[in-house]
Amino acid sequence: QVQLVESGGGLVQAGGSLRLSCAASGRTFSVSAMGWFRQAPGKEREFVASISWSGRRTFYAESVKGRFTISRDNAVSTVYLQMNSLKSEDTDVYYCTAGLELPPRDYWGQGTQVTVSS
Repeated sequence: QVQLVESGGGLVQAGGSLRLSCAASGRTFSVSAMGWFRQAPGKEREFVASISWSGRRTFYAESVKGRFTISRDNAVSTVYLQMNSLKSEDTDVYYCTAGLELPPRDYWGQGTQVTVSS
């Protein structure tokens, strides 16, 4: 099993920035890809970004391209999501994920709330 713990969520004004972190533990050698999804109440979970083990391959949802950046530090088994130019529509619960494929869906964190006030 792989455990994922997110942090860094909170309340921010529109146009501001937040950096989410996700620390992985457990059988981390069994997963290579990591990513982020988000979900608003009453809506399906939406892909946000994903990254390969090496970090050379990254993928983004069209809605966040140019504003969000995913990165990872394998030395500390952590993936990050830098979110800039935040909009009210970015308000969601953000989930960290891990797995073998891109985008990864095998393991999920508990989620962290991001609220953007307009």
